[in-house]
Amino acid sequence: MNDLDTGRPNLARVHNYSLGGKDNYGADRAAWEQITEVAPQLGNLHRSNRFWSARAVRYVAQCTGVDQFLDLGAGLPDAMNTHDFAQEWGRHDVHVVYVDSDPVCVAHGHAILERNERVHYIAGDLTEPEQIWETSDARIYLDLHRPICLIMTGVLHHISDDDGPGVIAARYAQLLPAGSYVAITHYIDPGPFDPEKHRLARDTEQVFLDSGLGSGWFRTRAQILDLFGGLELVPPGLVALDDWWPEGPSRQLAAAEHLMVGGLAYKARAGMPPRAV
Repeated sequence: MNDLDTGRPNLARVHNYSLGGKDNYGADRAAWEQITEVAPQLGNLHRSNRFWSARAVRYVAQCTGVDQFLDLGAGLPDAMNTHDFAQEWGRHDVHVVYVDSDPVCVAHGHAILERNERVHYIAGDLTEPEQIWETSDARIYLDLHRPICLIMTGVLHHISDDDGPGVIAARYAQLLPAGSYVAITHYIDPGPFDPEKHRLARDTEQVFLDSGLGSGWFRTRAQILDLFGGLELVPPGLVALDDWWPEGPSRQLAAAEHLMVGGLAYKARAGMPPRAV
């Protein structure tokens, strides 16, 4: 992507704007306004995605013993980041590595997120698992032979079918050591079972593609399940974001707020029985 061209929208900056951030320009704001004309509550969905990430990371940090987190396609820093969830909620010994291919995101990450020796932001392309595993700086800061929590929240729906998101995710599942976790959130198209949300998903996808961003695909539940590479989903499985171990009472959601699901998967050690979903 052309990260220094402020005259056209940039995915990381548009997402930053959707969360109320200030690291964006007029073209980014215009693209987001175009998207929210179709799906006015999509900003709430992006905030729910952040809260989902917080709950998933906290679960792994507090309940599993995993002390390494690799956040792929991390984007621009904001008020809630993976190391905040992992380190400030009971585990100050965890190591977190953020990865993004956008040099502006990497520069901001260096300046804002690297607050201690256990947090690093590096350049890398999540669509190239071998590069991340074998040649990137992730190998300097993490022990890739020990369990890791791999985070791909809100990123795989920006990889086209032609680029093979399922193949990419399956390769990560192969590379991960046993005992690792994978956290994924993704836009969903509920299909003919919910005609209203199906139409909204299709219309929102089209405006993503037409807005200048050129990505933002809404996939079926079966397609999203394939992204876990055959790993075992931790209960309650792949569900709407607000239904994954909520911390408070349920709330009434707008239609657009149903258009993303999340799941946390586990790579079992040899000989371990499967987990129930």
